[in-house]
This record gives sequence, C-alpha cells and structure tokens, in this order.
Amino acid sequence: MPEIAAGPVAIARAVELLRGGSLVGLPTETVYGLAADANNPEAVSKIFAAKGRPADHPLIVHLGADDLMPNYARDIPEDAWTLAEAFWPGPLTLILKKAAGVPDCVTGGQDTVGIRVPAHPVALQLLRAFADKNPSGGGVAAPSANKFGRISPTTAAHVAVELGESVPLILDGGDCLVGIESTIVDLSRGAPVILRPGAITAAQIELVLGKPVVAASAVQSTLHNAPRVSGSLASHYAPRTPLTVLSLEAIEAKFAAGHCAVIVRDSKALPETMRHRADVVVLADHPASYAHDFYRVLRALDEKGYLNIYVQVLPDTADWLAVRDRLGRAACR
Repeated sequence: MPEIAAGPVAIARAVELLRGGSLVGLPTETVYGLAADANNPEAVSKIFAAKGRPADHPLIVHLGADDLMPNYARDIPEDAWTLAEAFWPGPLTLILKKAAGVPDCVTGGQDTVGIRVPAHPVALQLLRAFADKNPSGGGVAAPSANKFGRISPTTAAHVAVELGESVPLILDGGDCLVGIESTIVDLSRGAPVILRPGAITAAQIELVLGKPVVAASAVQSTLHNAPRVSGSLASHYAPRTPLTVLSLEAIEAKFAAGHCAVIVRDSKALPETMRHRADVVVLADHPASYAHDFYRVLRALDEKGYLNIYVQVLPDTADWLAVRDRLGRAACR
C-alpha cells in the first residue's frame, strides 16, 4: 500500500516526487486529487494510466495562488479575476483559453484549460512549495484520485484502497470539507456558463459578476460547443452496486424484499421496520451536510455486497442542484 503521511516533511517529499515525475495523492476541500506536474506530459500520462481515464478527458490544473493563472491561461477576461478574488481559494474551477505550452494531455487536446486554487491548507502548502521550485509553471494537474467513473475519494484511506501502489505518497488532510467536486464555470466563450454545479451556486456567481449566468444541461453544452470538462459524462461518480433513486414509499416496498441498502434524508417519515438498521443510512436533510457525507456513505455501502442501493429522491430546488447532479450520474448505468 502507498505511504499516507502529513506534516512538513511529507510535503517536502511530495514536492520532490512531483518534480521527479511521480504522482501524489492530494487533499482538497472538495475531494482528494491525484496530482502530477502539469508541465510534464510523461508525469501526466501516469494519471491516465492509474485511473483508466480516457485520453481526451481534460484535467484541472491546481495552483497555489491566482497570480499563477497567466502561466496556464491567455486572454484572461476580467470576469475571471473577479471570480478568483471572490471565491479563491475555494471550490470553483474556471475554464479559460489555454496558454501556449500547456500540454495537450492536460487539456484533452482542446484550446481551453480548467484552473482552480483549492482551499485546503495542505493543498495550498504543497502547491506553493512546488511553485517555489518551478517558477515558470507551478501548477499540478489533479483529477479525483479514483478509478475513472467511480466514487470520488474523500479520505486518504479511500485513495490508498482505490489506486494502491500507483501513487507512492498520499498527503493526509483528513476528511474533505465539501465532499463533492468543484463548480465549473466556462469563461472561454464570452458569457459565463456553469458546466458542472458545485458548492458555489449560480446565484452567488451572479451576485459577484452582476450579470446572468447560464447553467448548461448536457444537451445545451453539446449544442453550444462547450469544452469537455471533468465529471460531465452521463454516468460518473458511480458505485459498482446498482443504484436507483426512488420515493420513500417506493423504497419501503423494495426494502421489504431484502438484501438492499438504503440512503434517506427524512428520518421522521421512516417506517418502524426501517429504523435503527445498519442497512439504512440517514443523511442530513440539508444540501451541504448531505454532500459532505454522500460519497463516504456510498463507498461504504458499495463495499458490503448488497444487490441494490436505493436513494431517496432529493428536493428539486436550486440549493440541492449539485448533489442531485452527482446522484443522477451515480444512478446512470
């Protein structure tokens, strides 16, 4: 198994591993990432090999500060700097025109690149130390540290189980605070478009920019030639166990048939037969709290050999959009 470590010595070792072309497990506030030097195509190719990720699926470049953005992007619009000032460090990825010299393997062969500054203190320490050693670049490419299409990891132990010896060192930053992937905003084509919802909402972005923001569906993205981005496939973040989203009443009927696991958010409405059962997990009826725990719970249930996992349908409101997005992709097979 890979080494899991924390502290200044571990960060210094992680910097040297990255500079030498190796991979490092990186905690962020969203999920754990699998990091490689974004300026080293050979190192980046190891990410694709470890994850089983399609070569045309772009990666997100993580930076230690927004002033490194011009190392990876060109023609940066004023909106990008405004959003960076408001939300970085934080769970927001910006899609921009890529700078000359950014490897095609990072961008999936596109003329755009995804960039963000994560809010996790361990990630920032590593990224800033790495940038000090690499002043011409300083970024790491880091998708989620799991096999492609599977449940994103929210602890260092998840990364170790998922990827094993393909990552020699995993920096331990504890549980991820947010628990789902960043909001992705495309600024490469003029008006801002949200390509993936996350903890930072359209309403927050509109408030900062003072203009409307479009939230593109998968169909709209295709029609408008949107860049390909991480987590945009119909099936993603998925357990191996078949997952179905149902009403609580429908779940009760399925539960009676046996050998299934259930995730609900409405404990007060639970029938007596489903209370205090190990195969029934009650998550908080609040979107941020639900998001924090969702992947962890889904991964734990997936490992127990149930025939099915049933999840109670989520509210159709804007504050639940990001979690509904992840749940819908996890249920798509």
